[in-house]
Amino acid sequence: MTRIVLHHAPQTRSMRSLWLLHELGVPFEVAHQGFDKSLRDPKYLKLSPAGRVPALEIDGQRMFETGAITEYLCERFPEAGLGRDIGSSERMMWLVWVHFAETISQHVAALTQQHLVLRDDTMRSAAVMTLEAARLGKCYDALETQLETTRASSGMLLAGGFSAADVSVGQAVYLGRKFRTLDQHPAVAAWFGHLEARDAFRASLPDKSEELYTQDFYPAWEMPT
Repeated sequence: MTRIVLHHAPQTRSMRSLWLLHELGVPFEVAHQGFDKSLRDPKYLKLSPAGRVPALEIDGQRMFETGAITEYLCERFPEAGLGRDIGSSERMMWLVWVHFAETISQHVAALTQQHLVLRDDTMRSAAVMTLEAARLGKCYDALETQLETTRASSGMLLAGGFSAADVSVGQAVYLGRKFRTLDQHPAVAAWFGHLEARDAFRASLPDKSEELYTQDFYPAWEMPT
């Protein structure tokens, strides 16, 4: 039997892999990681050389990078129908959206650093926060356009229905909403509403005590005068 171990920290990119594993319905274990020196431990660095989550152990081998993990797991467990085969007409756009999740996550990471990590007000930048929130909005624009196209056929990112692309982008939007609401993007809001109702999504959420983000929303910040 295949042994899968996911190294995971709550409300990080590794939620993407956790959610996907729940959707695939395959047995797996979770090794919980904290935001401490454990990610710099030489043993962990052998799994993830940059000291980040996720890392995935499978059949005695290791993987890191969520996009690669998503592609591999969908190919390894094709019966779940969450990937798109090379011969599929949706393969190209499946890849685009799976990896577009990282574009969204980069803006979320920048906003997380500004709002949560930089605790000294003199280190924060209102300009960076404003710019990154605007860029996040542009990502929502791209999703809105795509979802308006597929609304009648599936309501998901691909006309063929729910896939790992929805998982990848959905996880990024889950955190993106901490910094930019979906009020101006009704198609994205409707799509995300369907995603957060899924059992696998709910199973991947952290307990309140584990949450990194202590607020539901972080409004634009201005440098104190």
